[in-house]
Formats: sequence, C-alpha cells, structure tokens
Amino acid sequence: QVQLVESGGGLVQAGGSLRLSCAASGGTFSLYNIGWFRQAPGKERDFVAFISRNSVGTYNADSVKGRFTISRDNAKNTVYLQMNSLKPEDTGNYYCAATLTTVARTLPGAYAYWGQGTQVTVSS
Repeated sequence: QVQLVESGGGLVQAGGSLRLSCAASGGTFSLYNIGWFRQAPGKERDFVAFISRNSVGTYNADSVKGRFTISRDNAKNTVYLQMNSLKPEDTGNYYCAATLTTVARTLPGAYAYWGQGTQVTVSS
C-alpha cells in the first residue's frame, strides 16, 4: 500500500506558476501510474494529468494542455505537476492518486490511493 503526500500549493496571481509535488512512501512507487485531480468547492473532482509508471505515457486534460506538465522521478518517489500561465479557473484542491492500471485513467474511481490534497488559489 502506498501513501501519498502533496505539497507546493499556495496563492498566486493569474499568469503565475506553481510546482506541485506528490511524495510517495510505503510501497513500490515505480509500479504505480499517477494521476492529478482537482476539486473546486461545490464541484466534482476533475482529472488534470496522468503519467505512467515509467514516464513513457503522459496525458493532460484539454483545459490544461500547453500550460501544465506532469513528470516523475522514481529515484525520489515523487511526481511533479508544473503549472504555468495559471488562470482563476485553475483554483481548487489538487490531489495526486495512484493506480496499478492504465484503464479509465481520467476517472477517480480507477485510483486506489489518494493524498490529502494541496490548495491552489489563483487570483485575477
């Protein structure tokens, strides 16, 4: 079983950047595919980005393509989400999640393990 801890959130002005980290422990990190999701108040948890266990496969939601980049360092048991050109609509609690499957990678239900989230607030 893997435990996940997100960090790097904060308050930033529109157009700014943040880098989120997702640190894993307690399992064989390199076996897991990792997804990032976000949830705004009163809304559903939405898919943001996905990276396969060996970094060969990455996939971003249309809303963040060209602005967000997901990467991982298996030696450090960490996945990163570099967020550039942030917009107010990117505001939300950002969660990383781990799965052993690549099926339904954009759906929260495909992920067995979740972190507690880190808040990102983008001011206009």
